[in-house]
This record gives sequence, structure tokens and C-alpha cells, in this order.
Amino acid sequence: MRALVVVVLLLLGLAVVADRVAVGVAEGRVAREVAAKGGLAGTPDVSIGGFPFLTQAVAGRYDDVRISLTAAELGQPAGTRADIALHGVHVPLSSVLSGSVAEVPVDRIAGTATLSYALLSAQLGGDATVRREGDGLRITKTVELLGQTFPLTAVGTVALDGGALVIDVQRATGAGVDVPEFLVTRVSNLLDLRYAVPALPFGLQLTGVQPGDDGVDVQVAARDAVLSG
Repeated sequence: MRALVVVVLLLLGLAVVADRVAVGVAEGRVAREVAAKGGLAGTPDVSIGGFPFLTQAVAGRYDDVRISLTAAELGQPAGTRADIALHGVHVPLSSVLSGSVAEVPVDRIAGTATLSYALLSAQLGGDATVRREGDGLRITKTVELLGQTFPLTAVGTVALDGGALVIDVQRATGAGVDVPEFLVTRVSNLLDLRYAVPALPFGLQLTGVQPGDDGVDVQVAARDAVLSG
């Protein structure tokens, strides 16, 4: 009886090892297919979730495929990155093995694209800095107006307007200096920003936005996507 238990445990161990090896091989192949069919500029890091993996491979449907995309892989400005989850990825095993994947249908895609604060600061120009402050953003910048230089600071809100990220400053104040009242509204507008978010892969649409630790996090999603290159 003890010998039978040992054999069963050994077989289970070998099955687990085989399953993990298969995941490693598949992740590389799926990464290449996603890069090619999704029109990416590079091959991303891919992680396939779910256990056992082999049953997913045989069925040709992967429940949870996680993809981390750098700015270079997205073909976007430095300071952009995205973490995407693909749920219900349909790739027949025969097509994977033969390398003849024509398209990759995906039931649902969700994730976050991050626009770094350094990227947004650069959009404002000059010595501008953008950082998180609670649920909003703090913006500082030195501006020249009516022949005078004013160091400004303000708290703003961030929102989406169609395909653009909008930072709206309610009221600016001088950083250690008095700004004349009649100039407050005018200088406040100098700190507003409207940034057109570049088109993202996989047919992703912008669905929400909020300040994050490293940048502004834009929620993205798509349904019934077909990656076909």
C-alpha cells in the first residue's frame, strides 16, 4: 500500500512538473502571438494563470493571461506602461504547435495604462512638476506673465474627456510670493493640461482615471476583441 502511495505521489509530482514546463513554453509562444497580432513594437512579458494549464491548452482557451507592456512595446512615449489581463483567450492547440495562428479572439480585456508624472510634467513644459496629492494632483510651475516671473503652485483634478486626459486647476497661488488677484484666473489656466492619450493596442477603450503612486492610472477595457495583426 505504501509503495502505491509513493508511486501515485511521484506521478502527481511529474504531472505538476510537466504542467509547469508546458506553461513556460506556452507563455513564450503566446507572447510572440500577442505581439504579432496585437501590433506591438516588442515582445511583452506574459504570465498564464490557472491550474492545471494542460487542460486549458487542450481546450484551446486560456482563462487568465497577464501582460506587462513597456513604453517601447506599446510604441508610446517614455513614461507610459500598461498591465493588461486577457480573459478567455482562444488559441487552438494545433495552431500553437504548428505556428499557424491567424487570429486571437479574446472574450474580455481589462487593465491599467499608467502615464508617469514625469511624462505629464514634460507636457506642461518649463520647470513644471506634477505629483499626487490625495485624490488630486499638485502642480508647480514658474510662469512669465506681463514681464514678471511667478512661481506657482496649485491643486488640480484629473478626468477623462473622450480620449484625452484633462488636468483642471481650480486656483493657483504664488509659491512664497503674492500673485495679484486679477492674475489668479489667468495664471491658473497656464497650469491646466489636456493630453491626448495615444491609441492603445487590442482595441482598448479608456474607462476611468485616478492618480496613482507613480503616475496617473487610466483604466482600460475591451470586449469581444480579435487580435489579428
